[in-house]
Amino acid sequence: MSSPQAPEDGQGCGDRGDPPGDLRSVLVTTVLNLEPLDEDLFRDPNLQKRYPLALNRIAAQEVPIEIKPVNPSPLSQLQRMEPKQMFWVRARGYIGEGDMKMHCCVAAYISDYAFLGTALLPHQWQHKVHFMVSLDHSMWFHAPFRADHWMLYECESPWAGGSRGLVHGRLWRQDGVLAVTCAQEGVIRVKPQVSESKL
Repeated sequence: MSSPQAPEDGQGCGDRGDPPGDLRSVLVTTVLNLEPLDEDLFRDPNLQKRYPLALNRIAAQEVPIEIKPVNPSPLSQLQRMEPKQMFWVRARGYIGEGDMKMHCCVAAYISDYAFLGTALLPHQWQHKVHFMVSLDHSMWFHAPFRADHWMLYECESPWAGGSRGLVHGRLWRQDGVLAVTCAQEGVIRVKPQVSESKL
């Protein structure tokens, strides 16, 4: 479900889309340095060996969006991960300034990518995903944006349990304006990780 809104003039609520301090620092420090963001991620042989499918999905040329993780966790910290992650995201290629509805459609596609998996981050070292599917996905569009320009995608999961996960997301423009808010609930069924015997 999405709720695009036509621009309106007149009195109403004031804009309150300013990013919090920690997010503002990410916008300021990484927006000018996007190209090297994923160098360590893709050059780490241990990470490539353990998560080849995930890294291939992020880097795959056939995926119509570009994703650059912000501060990916090293293997030594995977057991202590919070259900939070951030990515720089944008559509591949040029969309232009045309119909805003097209940018909203692309943002909907972007917002679904790796979104529900945020709920699994504290548990991914213990469990292997058996089945994961979205039950509902809502979006609210707050300000004009270009889906073919880099945006910061902030994801967090406030709750998971009973084979369900809830995630919230925010897409921030490079100038710090909150463009899109989204929420998703899904079914997540997992199996315990089976460790390989060393005997």
